[in-house]
Amino acid sequence: MITSNFKLKPLINLLITDKIKCFAWLFIFIFFLFFIPPNIYSQERRQIELVQAESMKFDRSIGENVRRLINDVIFKHDETKMLCDSAYLFTVENKLHAFSNIHIIVSDSVDIFGDKLYYNGNTRIAELHGNVKMIDNQMTLTTDHLFYNLDTDVANYIDGGKIVDAENTLTSVLGFYFSELKDAHFKDNVVLVNPEYTMYSDTLKYNTLSEIAYFYGPTRIISDDNLIFCKNGWYDTKNDLAQFQKDAYLTNGEQYLSGDSLFYDRNVGYGKAMKNVFMKDSVQNVIITGEFGEHFEEKGVSEVTIRPVLTVIEEADSLFLHADTLRYVVDDKKDTKILYAYYKAKFYRKDLQGLSDSIVYNFSDSIIYMYHEPILWTGPHQLTANHIQVKTGDEEIESLHLFEAAFIITEDNKQEEHYNQVKGRKIDGIFRNNEIYRIDVFGNGETIYYVREEDGSLTGINVALSNTMSIYIEDNAVARVTWREKPEADLFPPEQLPHDNRFLNQFILHTTRRPNSKYDIFIWE
Repeated sequence: MITSNFKLKPLINLLITDKIKCFAWLFIFIFFLFFIPPNIYSQERRQIELVQAESMKFDRSIGENVRRLINDVIFKHDETKMLCDSAYLFTVENKLHAFSNIHIIVSDSVDIFGDKLYYNGNTRIAELHGNVKMIDNQMTLTTDHLFYNLDTDVANYIDGGKIVDAENTLTSVLGFYFSELKDAHFKDNVVLVNPEYTMYSDTLKYNTLSEIAYFYGPTRIISDDNLIFCKNGWYDTKNDLAQFQKDAYLTNGEQYLSGDSLFYDRNVGYGKAMKNVFMKDSVQNVIITGEFGEHFEEKGVSEVTIRPVLTVIEEADSLFLHADTLRYVVDDKKDTKILYAYYKAKFYRKDLQGLSDSIVYNFSDSIIYMYHEPILWTGPHQLTANHIQVKTGDEEIESLHLFEAAFIITEDNKQEEHYNQVKGRKIDGIFRNNEIYRIDVFGNGETIYYVREEDGSLTGINVALSNTMSIYIEDNAVARVTWREKPEADLFPPEQLPHDNRFLNQFILHTTRRPNSKYDIFIWE
């Protein structure tokens, strides 16, 4: 046990006036409780041995059997040597107070320096003050106040300290260093400085051999390229590998990635997120969520799988898209951002819905490209083709283009199976106020549409063929048709056109596949 002569009273008074240091005192108590062998005080200790001194006096003003030693003083206790300019040796208590140019030679690899030393030979605990420096073959520890247990080879400080190794500099208010294990434990205002980044943490464990840092509590890692935050994890500072957990996220200012668990390899710029993955591009107002994500920094590629969802945030209506895989590519050189959604891609927005085997969205020109049996719905219109392009802008649809086997079906009267139909090799749709108002057909144009009076009564059914034509839409109904090349058109009274002849070849309704809400994007038939 450390006695009152160990000069802890000033230290205790100092701790009481500072909340952090009060916690530190508790920290030290726990340290002694757990790290000092339980039978240490019952063991018979060897006396501190005086090896040399230029002069020696007895100073009864301090106590009986107290020796005052001056100049080139050397003590030895077990295998430890202690050097200083002057000292008081308490032979009965088996302790010493040493001053100026303190040098403790703990072993071949551990040396401790300081201005003042209080050493108890029974507990083998050394307390050093002033310009304290501890050096081993892995690191250098500096502080103004250090405790070192020569039995357990554990050092700790409570008033701030710094550890420097080959790659990193660590500072904190409280710290423990386990010399044999090369483990350092830090608490309060922990800062790790590496040439590539700076780490700020509440609690951190660091091994100077492996150069791996384990952090517990809010931690930020800041570099020129990005910011990483988490509340639990580890960072291999030698190999630039890391695992982050608990509210973990990574951001470069424009892009943001989070998940229950993040893995990051700084060497190749590779990041991996697992469970509750959340990615956001604040410039494009795009969010991607899922259960597994990967980020390839050098390629500018982010990929999310397992129930991935893309959300394009817009003031009026956001767009929600799901596919087996979502890939987001950022090319800074070309200043482009492209989303690839492939295998069973399906999206929903109130005014626009669609699906296809794969979808590509180019944020630079705001064009949606749909490949492999695409289907698009807008209002009462169903559009199909081999390939579809949709041009958007200012949160509105500007135009769409259907290539090869283009087909548009528009409900006229669903209950009576009346459908306006347009078919051609290529079809362009022009929008106004987010509603289609003109359809241009190029090549092998065919149309069937229901002609109605202003009161809605059915006048007849127009069946027409023309290589090119333009169809004008008002209130989602055909207002007029302009044929540009030798049309063949007939207007049939409803009773004269059989039901089977009211449908163009390859007419297929896909009503059951149409998403009616953002939740339907996960349903694929």
